[in-house]
Amino acid sequence: MKFTTTKTDLQTSLQKLSKIIPGRSTIPILGNALITTDKGTIIMRATDLEQTMILTIPASIEKEGSSVVPIDTLLNISNELPDGRITLSVDAKLNVSIKSEKGDYDLKGMVPEEFPALPELEEHNAVTVPSELLKTIIKTTSFAISGDDLKPALTGVLFQFKDGGFTTVATDGHRLARYHIKEFDSGGFSGEIIIPKKFLSLSQNLLGKKETVEIQIGKNHITATFENDTVHSRIIDERYPDYESVIPTNNDKTFIIDTQDIISAVRRVSIFSNRTTQQIAIKMEKEAQEITTEDPEKATRAKERLKGEYSGDPITIGYNALYLKELLSYIPNKNVVLKLNTPISATVFYPEEKEEGRETTMLLMPIRLND
Repeated sequence: MKFTTTKTDLQTSLQKLSKIIPGRSTIPILGNALITTDKGTIIMRATDLEQTMILTIPASIEKEGSSVVPIDTLLNISNELPDGRITLSVDAKLNVSIKSEKGDYDLKGMVPEEFPALPELEEHNAVTVPSELLKTIIKTTSFAISGDDLKPALTGVLFQFKDGGFTTVATDGHRLARYHIKEFDSGGFSGEIIIPKKFLSLSQNLLGKKETVEIQIGKNHITATFENDTVHSRIIDERYPDYESVIPTNNDKTFIIDTQDIISAVRRVSIFSNRTTQQIAIKMEKEAQEITTEDPEKATRAKERLKGEYSGDPITIGYNALYLKELLSYIPNKNVVLKLNTPISATVFYPEEKEEGRETTMLLMPIRLND
């Protein structure tokens, strides 16, 4: 195999592929890319056995073939080379040669036949998702995905196609994010799947100028196609919790405040909070609202007045400052609305100005305040 391509095309593709390779693996070949020539293009493939990424770049092909090459080594030399053309060739003994105007570099490849095969996509349903919508979904929900492998259903985002709408949900048990599109053409598909966080992260890196993303949903796998690039993933085979039952509908206290104002206040006050609990308290009554914290161990405390609009009986509620800051940062609006009930029940957050046909809803569980 022998081909020539630009440093930029090769480097960009390798950067994307590097996101999929596992940090630690007992299977050495997973740190490599399978490179194959195909009619004036180079097809590069990498996998961690759960997800597979396939990228296509233009090239001048001198000799057809394929090889398995270490991604890190090839990326590192690409990063250091100046812009220009790079020629890569592989001989029958798997010796890989990289040539540029700066010099020649050699390394050893692996047998292509040993690279993991592509997953077979069984009978599937095709769904077309606007690129901007997928980008919004990933941004709005991914932060709430759980990192607890003992709860596999919560380590991904629920995609639910139901009643002519499209709902995505993520939760880690402490917070929940839901993004709902009231009317969505799913191509006749109705059902729900749980998509791994890594698949969404990889997809986000591939979102480009194309207005839509083609998603194929099978029984065990999902495939997303972005122009000439593709990501395959295994679906999380678990039952998602009944998220609708935990979203309160009777929260009768309302607090409306500028989103950036409350984020800034939380950032400042939390500097003085306990490093372990990150506990802050928000006291709300009609006449005034304030945010406070105290750490008796270090004899630190802080208090700030908040300028918002509150209606309902007075309430003081505690939150984890890190969770609150992060949740608020994904509210896509100048003002945020908090709907509350008691100091120990979930608070509902949503933007004051709602998008037509779309709903953003977030939940945060409070923490008990110290007496």
